Amino acid sequence: MNPLTQALAPLLKAHQSDWLALYRDIHQHPELSMQETRTAGLVEQRLQTMGYEVTSGVGITGVVGILRNGDGPSVMLRADMDALPMAEDTGLPYASTATARDADGNEVPVAHSCGHDLHVTWLLATAQVLAAARDAWSGTLLVVFQPGEETAQGARAMVANWDARGLPHADVVLGQHVMVGAAGSVSHRPGVILSAADSLQVTLHGRGSHGSQPQTSIDPVVMAASTVLRLQTIVSREISPLDSAVLTIGALQAGTKENIIPDKATLKLNMRTYNEGVREHMLGAIHRICRAEADASGAPQPPDFENLSRYPLTENDAAAAARVADAFHAEFGDAAHEARRASASEDFSEFGRAWNVPYAFWFVGGTDPATYAKAVADGTVRTIPSNHSPRFAPVLEPTFEVGARAMLAAASAWLCKPA
Repeated sequence: MNPLTQALAPLLKAHQSDWLALYRDIHQHPELSMQETRTAGLVEQRLQTMGYEVTSGVGITGVVGILRNGDGPSVMLRADMDALPMAEDTGLPYASTATARDADGNEVPVAHSCGHDLHVTWLLATAQVLAAARDAWSGTLLVVFQPGEETAQGARAMVANWDARGLPHADVVLGQHVMVGAAGSVSHRPGVILSAADSLQVTLHGRGSHGSQPQTSIDPVVMAASTVLRLQTIVSREISPLDSAVLTIGALQAGTKENIIPDKATLKLNMRTYNEGVREHMLGAIHRICRAEADASGAPQPPDFENLSRYPLTENDAAAAARVADAFHAEFGDAAHEARRASASEDFSEFGRAWNVPYAFWFVGGTDPATYAKAVADGTVRTIPSNHSPRFAPVLEPTFEVGARAMLAAASAWLCKPA
């Protein structure tokens, strides 16, 4: 039996109500990316009570707790803290009704519709177990509570601030995410598990005029419409069917009134890729098509391109992923299985990439098992509210317990003393 997950059992009995109360509190008080001051304060207070060396304000609002426990490897466990600018529609008694000012000064609703509230609670529970069971392991533990995952800012900000704050590098970096899947299950994968993502804003320039005199204009709306249609051919006609990629135009914004031809149109697009060659080709194709359509329309100037965010590929180290897989199969038996790669993206890998150390990332199911089994049987899994849906609501049991066990089991692959 795993001594760390064994140590969880009595603490679950003693502290589970407190941990779940903390989860509901964080859920009701979500905070936008790089604004997670309340959440960070709760984390800092609890880690200090547990006896961790705590460094706050890392990368603006990040919190790092260190527990030194003799000789052995340095293992980092990471959770993200930020919520999304969207309204919640779960009907839960502890649903968020919060609002906040976003980076542009707009008042927006805020909700934990991606599960980061659960990630924070998992990691705090794990930190408490490891602090209470020091006889069962040896090494140095870093628990990292990261801001700004949803905007791809937080991991880079923490890495950039890391050495200046005198923080040690880890030998391995571990993390997990709640996803649609049967609660009680965990899924792991060597190699690529999450896609890279790039978001861009493209401004197309035209010449405005009265709607009754189109001959005096260069219409950016028509230009934008042609551009959107042509951009959709990149994946269908320029990417091999043996590769995978996604290109989404999430916003097309132009004009203010039906009888005014505007001066410009703005596209906001997102792309997901699984290898650098495909990524570079798609970025080049986007620039080529936007410029060509502008030129074909006689635009007065070329388009402007702004990079909004970039997430690197999450590519698990093979050896680290194998150690995690072995730990999961020993802990969960048939409830542990290999994951399919997902088209979601994460900035988790920034830590391992920056320090040139192995990392492993995995998924924990959060869907009611009966609901998920029926959806699989009916072929309707796609209808289950997923991450970033206003109705995303992981069931708390057994999701909470299994997530804590998964994090402890993975950490034990490096930290546990030999039998």
